[in-house]
Amino acid sequence: MNEKLTRLWATKNKDDEWWSSFVTSPLAIAVNYVAVDIKYLTPNLITLFSFITAIIAALFILTGGTVNFIIAAVLIQWSHVLDCMDGQMARYRKITSPSGSFFDKLTDQIQVTIWFGSVGYAAYAQSQNVLPVFLAFTGVAFYSLRGYTKYVAIYTKMSGGGYPEKLSEEASRVKKEDTAGLGFGVLENLLWFVREQRKILLFDEGVFIFMLSFALLLDKLTPMLWAFAISQLFYGLARGWQQGCRIDHKRPTIHK
Repeated sequence: MNEKLTRLWATKNKDDEWWSSFVTSPLAIAVNYVAVDIKYLTPNLITLFSFITAIIAALFILTGGTVNFIIAAVLIQWSHVLDCMDGQMARYRKITSPSGSFFDKLTDQIQVTIWFGSVGYAAYAQSQNVLPVFLAFTGVAFYSLRGYTKYVAIYTKMSGGGYPEKLSEEASRVKKEDTAGLGFGVLENLLWFVREQRKILLFDEGVFIFMLSFALLLDKLTPMLWAFAISQLFYGLARGWQQGCRIDHKRPTIHK
């Protein structure tokens, strides 16, 4: 088997989201097969390209029209491929960094906001109904809450001491093994593909990027915004409740 391809496949995140897992992440590996050896291309530069592509896609959505929506759908998928590429390239070259991870996650959050904000406006322009704008706002707000509650919980736990170390210990104990991919048979890969479909119920970034592109292709923006808003409302509140229940309510004693 090609050693370079094997090394690239090893950089694939085993916790990839639904659409990323079997579409955009493998496509990113295919592109990286050529790009990873181009020295002037860096993971941070790939992150920047992904972000610029996302902004261009939002502009096409705002412009409106069937052709522009199709172009935007393609650009959104390409932006997501680039988003997978930067991490793969960093792991392949063994140059991962906290700052790179930070800017990758930051641009992801901004992309979601501008994509759904532009879709909300486009749906409003079509219907002259303000409801799509409200749905987009609700979805983005509660999607942000899903991540925000995690960091509030970490901050709260840090006030008691030892929480980052505990997280590090837990992460080091959990190491997922490959169950499919290169070196596995057809049956193993088919079973993996079937199991991956349950991730669609998580309604995370990989799911609604697919939903967004599909809605643009069909020009069905408002139904997609309903699905986005309801799913993020549910998961945002559920994640907040879950994180809150995990926090030790005993406050540390402060000695003056």
